[in-house]
Amino acid sequence: MPGGTLLGGSADPVREVMAEHRGLCERAVDPLEIAAGLEEAGLGPDTAARCRHADLFSLAEELYARVPRRPPAPRPVERRSGGAAARAALTAAALTAAALAALPCAGVAALGPRWPVLLSAAVPLVLLPALTAPSPADPGPPCAGPVRPPDALGPGPAGAPAPRPLPGTRLRPAALGHGLGLAALLLLPSAVPGGDRPQAVALVLAAAVSAGAAERTARWYRQVGRGHLGTAGTLAGFRARMRPVLPVALALHLAVLGVLSFAALAVLAVVAPRPGPGHGGGPLHLAVERAGPAQWAAQGVLGLLLVLPVLLARCGRTAAAAAGASAGAAAVLGPLALGRSAPEAWLLGGGTVAAALLAYAGAVLGRAGSHR
Repeated sequence: MPGGTLLGGSADPVREVMAEHRGLCERAVDPLEIAAGLEEAGLGPDTAARCRHADLFSLAEELYARVPRRPPAPRPVERRSGGAAARAALTAAALTAAALAALPCAGVAALGPRWPVLLSAAVPLVLLPALTAPSPADPGPPCAGPVRPPDALGPGPAGAPAPRPLPGTRLRPAALGHGLGLAALLLLPSAVPGGDRPQAVALVLAAAVSAGAAERTARWYRQVGRGHLGTAGTLAGFRARMRPVLPVALALHLAVLGVLSFAALAVLAVVAPRPGPGHGGGPLHLAVERAGPAQWAAQGVLGLLLVLPVLLARCGRTAAAAAGASAGAAAVLGPLALGRSAPEAWLLGGGTVAAALLAYAGAVLGRAGSHR
């Protein structure tokens, strides 16, 4: 219930909050988890002030002290190989994402941009978000801090807010929309006539392979968030710790994409050199000459449109991920239909969507509720 309609004139407003969110308070392993749940339910500083507290975390500390903990269910004994198994699972997910994205693009490059080929190649790309989503029983590597008891996802007492499902376990239509947007982003350059098609195919193949890096980056980001959620003392402290993590994650993905793109251009310079007088230097020099600043900037925009929806989906914002991927593809199609070149279309249309996605991700992914 929103904070503005709660605690009208009660003698003990804290008791009303406690009754409304008792299930959350019983399952919480520390006050920060209660504060994150209250913030996600719509309560804010005004509610804390009505409860005679300076902030929401102070109110959460009182709720944590007043509500007895629900005894956790017995936890299975963890094996020593749990860390190695988690790393192997992350590597397998990244390799699966890279293969499912790169193979269809390679098929289109080999068979040509005919519509039957594009439609058949789009199938694995559409299914990619659902196939690489973590299962409910495997939410990812354990965090360094306290872990929620296994029954924390079960139903609470009557009137308690329903716990939030793990990312990848709901909104299947949104996962389908995310996949459609991903297919359009990766197959669109192959279907655009004109321009240097071998160069466009090489850059798209590099971006497709980087889908594995995007998956790995998103899971690393969520793992870092879960670790900070277990160790941060306040919501403000958690946000301060998470603030630099998103730029680092994006920089890591763009660095991997840059290396893959340069390698693809170097191979292209050897396999399919441009006609005309020869140039001095080896494949690296020819790769530098192959693409100009506009092509590199467009490749960076494509990288952001690939990694930001994955980050949002892995942190539970699957609807926003689907909308962002679909909007990115539609925004690129608009300038192309008006006769703009491919780099201009990516910079004008895709760049606008990427900037909006980046602003939204920066606002929501730093919240504790995105990592519960």
